[in-house]
Amino acid sequence: MGINIRGRSFLTLLDFTPAEINYMLDLSAEFKRMKNNGVEHKWLTGKQVVLLFEKTSTRTRCAFEVGARDLGMGVTFLDPGSSQMGKKESLADTAKVLGRMYDGIEYRGFKQSVVEDLARYSGVPVWNGLTDAFHPTQMLADIMTVKEEFGDVRGRKLTFFGDARNNVANSLMVVCAKLGMHFCACGPKELMPAADLVEKCKAVAAETGATIELTDDVNQGARDCDVLYTDIWVSMGEPDDIWAERIKLLRPYQVNKELMAQAKPTAIFLHCLPSFHDRETTIGEDIYQKFDLPAMEVTDDVFLGTQARQFDEAENRMHTIKAVMYATLK
Repeated sequence: MGINIRGRSFLTLLDFTPAEINYMLDLSAEFKRMKNNGVEHKWLTGKQVVLLFEKTSTRTRCAFEVGARDLGMGVTFLDPGSSQMGKKESLADTAKVLGRMYDGIEYRGFKQSVVEDLARYSGVPVWNGLTDAFHPTQMLADIMTVKEEFGDVRGRKLTFFGDARNNVANSLMVVCAKLGMHFCACGPKELMPAADLVEKCKAVAAETGATIELTDDVNQGARDCDVLYTDIWVSMGEPDDIWAERIKLLRPYQVNKELMAQAKPTAIFLHCLPSFHDRETTIGEDIYQKFDLPAMEVTDDVFLGTQARQFDEAENRMHTIKAVMYATLK
């Protein structure tokens, strides 16, 4: 029997089986093939989607808008100043209204409970474009990029270096567990994933043959690694006054040429972006002036090097998001 996820929301990959995740990845690859060959695929003409953004984004917004239009859908973008959700109108009431006007809702913001409530009350598929807890659309793009590089991902070691409590690290642990990969969280002991999520992922891993590893040893994290992954050290919405503390904790976990050299010669580098790999941003220059640090989570030579795949990964956001929308709305 074929895979069918029509009508379902996409809130966290914990909700999906390995077969369903692989179905979305296969669909993503097909959409990429069609896009690259100029094959029109307006398969959802007449449908309408709305994008609710409480956090700004380049890749997520563009991927949803281009993907929706490629599929023939109309798109409405609502930033925090364009909606009364949570201010003059309750979340539940907003969800019920939007569900009567739109076929699907994307949410990018803070609390995981918000995207779950949108799904509970709207009556239409809701897609998690990022919350403080999970970033599932990013994961599909990440694994699609790994598959393009290596083929079968089972048994491949992916190590996340840095603040392993964040939404990206959480979601990487989930998707690796689901797909039989070796996930390693490498960072300070005080910045490790929550114990309850680790236990959930270990239970999944026991069924799929995956491995979940937590370490504060960068050499152990890099050893036999196929994919070195990192993210910015201070997430959107966190206060600026934690930079000094976070830099002190995470500087040893910077992905640089020396760290890459400890991984497999065929290893690749991934980053969900944006990245502070140089001084060409206001934050990057400010951090340099304050802490004499020309690059943060990854050095420029790695970011621009031959093993880097972050721009393939960024493009794949569009193809994978398109697959999620189509699979849940078709």
